[in-house]
Amino acid sequence: MSRVGASETMVGLLKKAVGAENVGLGEVTRPVAGAGEVVIEVLANGICGTDLHIIADEFVSDPPVVMGHEVTGYVRELGDGVDAAWLGQRVAPETYYRTCDLCPRCLEGRRNLCPTRRSIGSHVNGGFAPFVVLPARNLHPVHESVGELAGALYEPLACVANCLCDPTVVSPGDTALVIGPGAMGILAAQVLIAQGADVLLSGTARDAQRLELARTLGIRTIDAADAEAAAPGPGFDIAIDCSGAAPGIRTGLRATRKGGRYVQIGVAGKPVEFDIDQVFLKELIVTSGFASTPRSWNRAVALVAGGHVQLDPLITAAYPLSEWKTAFDRTASADCMKLVIDPRSGAVLTQGAA
Repeated sequence: MSRVGASETMVGLLKKAVGAENVGLGEVTRPVAGAGEVVIEVLANGICGTDLHIIADEFVSDPPVVMGHEVTGYVRELGDGVDAAWLGQRVAPETYYRTCDLCPRCLEGRRNLCPTRRSIGSHVNGGFAPFVVLPARNLHPVHESVGELAGALYEPLACVANCLCDPTVVSPGDTALVIGPGAMGILAAQVLIAQGADVLLSGTARDAQRLELARTLGIRTIDAADAEAAAPGPGFDIAIDCSGAAPGIRTGLRATRKGGRYVQIGVAGKPVEFDIDQVFLKELIVTSGFASTPRSWNRAVALVAGGHVQLDPLITAAYPLSEWKTAFDRTASADCMKLVIDPRSGAVLTQGAA
């Protein structure tokens, strides 16, 4: 198996220090696979809302650290004890570089809640770089139907599956309102439709292109201002906020029927104000899901393999590392669906219009 010298370096996008901003390109050591680990050559790493929160110091990180956790790529190096069949495979990995594997949360399969968890992109060098190292047990093969760039969407899909599939939050025929037509919202809508729900996806005027894309995937849409009025009878059986914004959260709580369920997927990054009495007066079930679990990754893999969730249409464009600022600013402006960083490329590669 191939090895590289420990002195070899590469360029990555780093959170360089604590504090808002403090992000830029820098030189870091190229990773080497230790026992039980693999080195992945990164094809694409998605820009996540969490990355924007890390830049603003609204999400915990341990700088200096290479950002990026929505990784897809080829396995290029194997550490001792790793199955040789992984070499050359196109994969999407779980994000946890280290968990204790001994605490109650780890033992019940919820590594995402381990108090000693250290994840790529926030505590350990991540995927906004040409190579990233991870434990081999984190690997999942990318289905042959999925394009190179879209493999980066397995991780957000696994996060959605953690919120919606374990346990399943809808039954066939349930009515569901999904708030926020970004990548997470459209993934959530597809998962709910696969479970038999009657789904309505809401967005604001600036989401026009995103809502149009959703409609091409067979998802019914509505303007956010009309979402509450569109609730069937006493309200939606379930509302899912994927916006992370206070107005969306308030709408979701108000639009849910008595005895219904509210799910928080979007990350706010700061305290938001809402009417907690909506939970009390209507006896709402409120749930969420932080990141992903091995089980939710298996759900995501099955949803893609079964053709229930489409990933490729959600990719708008890939940017090289040198144009990271443009890509991040564009993500923040919401004039696109999903942008990825391709550490191999020297030019912008446009895949879609949304």
